[in-house]
Amino acid sequence: MFGIMSATALGELEHLNGTPSPTGVSVGSRRIALLRSGRRNGPITRLITPWDIGELTQPFVFLCHSELAPGAKTVVGVQPGIGTLTLVLSGVLVFEEALGNKGMVAAGGFSWAAPGEVVWHAGGRAADEPLRTLQLWVELPRKPASSTAQSQCVAPHEVQEEGSVRVVLGQIGRARSRIDHAPPDVNYFHVRLKDGQRWRYAAPDGHNVTWLAVDRGGLRLEEDGRVLREQIALFGRSRGLIEVQAEGESSFVLGSARQDSSAAMQSGRLPIDTTVEAFVPGVKAAPVLDRRLARGKRR
Repeated sequence: MFGIMSATALGELEHLNGTPSPTGVSVGSRRIALLRSGRRNGPITRLITPWDIGELTQPFVFLCHSELAPGAKTVVGVQPGIGTLTLVLSGVLVFEEALGNKGMVAAGGFSWAAPGEVVWHAGGRAADEPLRTLQLWVELPRKPASSTAQSQCVAPHEVQEEGSVRVVLGQIGRARSRIDHAPPDVNYFHVRLKDGQRWRYAAPDGHNVTWLAVDRGGLRLEEDGRVLREQIALFGRSRGLIEVQAEGESSFVLGSARQDSSAAMQSGRLPIDTTVEAFVPGVKAAPVLDRRLARGKRR
């Protein structure tokens, strides 16, 4: 299912466009403005796309969950200005970049790829286990042409943690991302909770975009109901705490960032050059979808 929308407060939706919220929600509560189920196409489920809610979640321009059979190969082409972050949930990811760099990422680790073509395939020690990943594309700050991005792999034991939170990008408490050239003002966490466990988050000052997406289990928010597996919840821009309670053993990712008002997508540039077939071979996309990708039109 895609396009499920439950705005729990109309004022919060207005707040996404910069209008103050007229609701009487307490200062301590941060409300969901948009709730959606991802769109499944074969082995991948898209949660954020540039032609859909990507303008609201920028600098997070693409997020998808994928599950590939052992030995399956994928090719991803990304234009300059985009960093690709792949969090491995199960299996082993083996990849090779166009520049010749090779690496392997086990479950619990992640890779940060510089702009350029990346060839991936599932394999390694867990060759009999499907490869499950969450892939995120982040728009990078504009830099001089002489500046070169660096790709990097972070092993599971290298990921810094703060309680139930594993820090992929940014910082929470004393835990920091191990990515050397991570974009500034961006938090991206992998959170794992036991049944009934609670967790709360207050975005740093200046972070006007916050969302979470569930990979396993489900989450209950006191005033906004439930967020289930393969759903994404986008929060309004008002200040306040986000507090969730796990329903079953749960796993989710949360992103928050400062959205630049002069961001590229708002000026009409879509920083993505790929097709569904390029992302997952064997998955056929409708021609109209490919044309939308090529022209950068919104869905």
